[in-house]
Amino acid sequence: MAVKVLIVDDSGFFRRRIRTVLEQDPDIEVVGEAANGKEAIERTAELKPDVVSMDVQMPVMDGITAVREIMKNTPTPCLMFSTLTFEGAQATLDALEAGAIDFLPKKFEDINKNTEEGGKVLQERIKVIGKRGLRLAHTRSKDHVVSDKDQATAHSTKQAASISLKKFNLIVVGTSTGGPVALQKILTSLPLNFPCPILLVQHMPPKFTTAFAERMNALSKIEVKEAVDGDILKPGVALLAPGGRQTGIKKSGANMVVELYDAGPEQIYKPCVDLSFEHAAKVAPGKTLGIILTGMGRDGCKGARTLKNTGAEIWAQDEESCLIYGMPAAVAKAGLSDKILGLDAIANDLASGS
Repeated sequence: MAVKVLIVDDSGFFRRRIRTVLEQDPDIEVVGEAANGKEAIERTAELKPDVVSMDVQMPVMDGITAVREIMKNTPTPCLMFSTLTFEGAQATLDALEAGAIDFLPKKFEDINKNTEEGGKVLQERIKVIGKRGLRLAHTRSKDHVVSDKDQATAHSTKQAASISLKKFNLIVVGTSTGGPVALQKILTSLPLNFPCPILLVQHMPPKFTTAFAERMNALSKIEVKEAVDGDILKPGVALLAPGGRQTGIKKSGANMVVELYDAGPEQIYKPCVDLSFEHAAKVAPGKTLGIILTGMGRDGCKGARTLKNTGAEIWAQDEESCLIYGMPAAVAKAGLSDKILGLDAIANDLASGS
């Protein structure tokens, strides 16, 4: 059955281009369009789409307000389109907090040219959200933060044994699609005295990582900041790999220090989980906890193998709590995961282990 989509944007040109791209996929059906948030609310109730693609900035009613109302009245997975500016990033994070499932940068040139990045990525994201996002949309309509409310995961969370994080010198977390919501769940659960340094590698454009780090720092007890070259990895501090560059780690005396460098033309992901995992394997062999969360693709699998070969421990998020079970699935299917846990269980184990 085709995934039904409602396209919401105040630009008629952009709506037509999105429609053209989506209708090239036989597994997607565009059921309608809306020019502002007010129309989006009405048409969502009327057409009952599987996914709403939603612009952030619109007249009459903006996308953030529309998402909030949709999640309250007719919970439906919403994919936000956002401009590549710091302000656009902040607005997108507001939309995620309001209940949106995920976002894509609004790149007019990619959509206009129907490039592979602007076309195939959009099609795949729509299909995955349409198939996986409804359960998460209903959950987020209750508390605006994705968490496993189903009995099986709730049970596993309650029964999760406390662990000691003292055996780890470093925690590296890799994620992509669905990651901002998952990371918020984890970071906001950690206590002020969290004993390990954390490096977060989230596939995200440059200005988005800046805004996301600021948002997480305001919400979390621990310090969260976007990494800069030369930052020391310290207990109780989470450093977020900046978008558009690669984040390595090197030893400087007794310290582990962030080393930023430009990505090579052959590197798809900027930042790349594989590369950060491989650096961690060198500076903290056998003493690193690698965690792979929700995301499309296989980034992190190669690096997880390198880490595992040093005696490190690898956790993977389970399929039930992932928006996209791609990156964790690759690690699990390769036999590299020591634990496969729901999102609540990951947050709980990290918080209780400190």
